[in-house]
Amino acid sequence: MNYRHDYHAGNFADVFKHIVLARVIAYLKNKDKAFRVSDIHGGAGRYRLPPASDRDHRGNPPEWVSGIGRLAGWTPGAETLALIRPYLDCVFGEGVAATETPGTYPGSPLIAMTLMRGQDRLSAYELHPEAAARLKALFAGNHRARIIELDGWLAPGAHLPPKEKRGLLLADPPFEEAADFDRMVAALVTTTRRWQGGVQAYWYPLKHAERVRRFKRALAETEISDLIAIELEIDRAAQPPKLHGCGMILRRAPYSLEAEMRQLLPELTPRLASAPGRGAWRIERLSTE
Repeated sequence: MNYRHDYHAGNFADVFKHIVLARVIAYLKNKDKAFRVSDIHGGAGRYRLPPASDRDHRGNPPEWVSGIGRLAGWTPGAETLALIRPYLDCVFGEGVAATETPGTYPGSPLIAMTLMRGQDRLSAYELHPEAAARLKALFAGNHRARIIELDGWLAPGAHLPPKEKRGLLLADPPFEEAADFDRMVAALVTTTRRWQGGVQAYWYPLKHAERVRRFKRALAETEISDLIAIELEIDRAAQPPKLHGCGMILRRAPYSLEAEMRQLLPELTPRLASAPGRGAWRIERLSTE
């Protein structure tokens, strides 16, 4: 695996993905019964953010500058702020005014653990040895976290359902290969068969439009119920293709999530857009309940 998330940490895709993650966890916490988050592409768990003045070989600043950096000092409407506050607390610190970008950014496993309660559990999978070692060190001594050095795509068939019965499976692969779209469809089928009651969330890039269309057709052909797609674009599609947005497919999404996204995305999208008028968002139901 060549992908290094340190380079991308805190970018617009992380902001979008982690806000959705935080809202799903908030919903799961509405019931006292314990739940488990299974993050099948856990990464290293925490990432150092390089100085904003750094430049890559193309002269571009770090990706976090146009991601979480855009949220520092941002004051959205009261309803939107209430919805994203749990996420902001994970990044900037609880009760801290989000005015300056911190030096590190939390990955999905750390955000999940920060938001969960004492009775809830985390299983995080990571195949890359260096990232897995960092993830294990981050959660060393935490009895609520299980870190597994394993190809996360094997998790749905091997480790589901969890004993808690309630919870979330999160998949956000690096998409070094187009085959990750096919792997997500297979994971959806396996997870649905083994864990009917679980919430599922699959992150994907908006870069190659035809690949995304084929992916959605493949999802429809599974005839699995209750699928929704939520997408955010920060720029217009271009040639040659470049990452201009991302989306999440959810199965059994919290009943409140669509309304929450319709509240916050109209404010979040222009904040993350590459230029005025270039952002867009959409919510698409792929199958009925």
